[in-house]
Amino acid sequence: MFGWQDLAPERPEPAHGSFRDSPQARRMLDVREVYAEPAALASPRGQQIMGRLRPDVTVIEVASHWRIPALHGNDGNIDRWVRIKTETLVLGVKSKLTTRVNGRSADWIAPGPSNGCAMSCAYCYVPRRKGFANPITLFTNIEAIVAHVRRHVRAQGPKPEPNQCDPAAWVYDIGENGDCSVDALVSDNTADLIAAFRTMPTAKASFATKFVNPDLLALDPQGRTRIRFSVMPPDDARLLDIRTTPVPERVAAAPDFLDAGYEVHFNLSPVVLRPGWQQAWAELLTHLDDVLPARVKDQAAAEIIMLTHNEPLHDANLGWHPRAEDLLWQPDIQETKRSQNNALNVRYALDVKRQALAQLRELVTARAPWLRIRYAF
Repeated sequence: MFGWQDLAPERPEPAHGSFRDSPQARRMLDVREVYAEPAALASPRGQQIMGRLRPDVTVIEVASHWRIPALHGNDGNIDRWVRIKTETLVLGVKSKLTTRVNGRSADWIAPGPSNGCAMSCAYCYVPRRKGFANPITLFTNIEAIVAHVRRHVRAQGPKPEPNQCDPAAWVYDIGENGDCSVDALVSDNTADLIAAFRTMPTAKASFATKFVNPDLLALDPQGRTRIRFSVMPPDDARLLDIRTTPVPERVAAAPDFLDAGYEVHFNLSPVVLRPGWQQAWAELLTHLDDVLPARVKDQAAAEIIMLTHNEPLHDANLGWHPRAEDLLWQPDIQETKRSQNNALNVRYALDVKRQALAQLRELVTARAPWLRIRYAF
């Protein structure tokens, strides 16, 4: 499972230092306690991660990264919702390596190198799985994950025909349950996956992010990684995208990432319906058109993702961020729907959603006609 002998050599630190050592990075992650499976702690990647943390960090060994009573299902953690994400890290071994069909944003969902996040977006679906606390869990058997993906890519052969994911390459989402840009503050897992896809001519990696991490600019993806900056109207983001990079800074980073060798797309996500939402999105799309250079526009595409919510998450949010629920919880225009993963969620009623998508598409055509919509749901 581990294949530790195949671990890539340690990367030298840049002479000027890394962004992950900056005050801004430390505000995002100032790890003071680590819950770790013994095998994860003993692995080379686990030791590398621990070596980057403060020397007085508390280590608590656990049998499973999925079952930590002090974190998962402990409703007393609602009062510490953000602090736990800042100060707690979990190290585990990903024992089940599977690649799933997607067909929307990507052709495939790869086994992710992490689960959870240090940011606190009020609508995030990932906390629903663990309950009340979901700090970053890093999987230290990254070499096994990379080997699995390589085998899967080889088995597919060349992509036979274009689709909405990509005209030529099989696209693998590597960050379904986390944010790869934030993970890179404490781990080389993201770097290892980007390096691996650099050598796969029939495939490319893809991940969405709400965090601008300049360290990723040095990873030389050579066009084999698609970064998708998630954007929404700044007023909505200030209320809902807690601890993320401000939306204008995400947009401003796009040219730098393109020049560094990434394919740069955008996620218009999530679209939250509230009074004045059309004007807010029109202003954001106009901003994209005004500030992005032609080289970004020429290769850009976008996904539109309408808000999905969940009653247990609604209840949890009432405990730490009730103002967010003024926008997210709207029973008059929402309905219950079972998702592909069998979860029971709340989404906008079909007619409401259909009308909103049509309006947003019209806004894109009027304000940012260069922005190709890859898919919307």
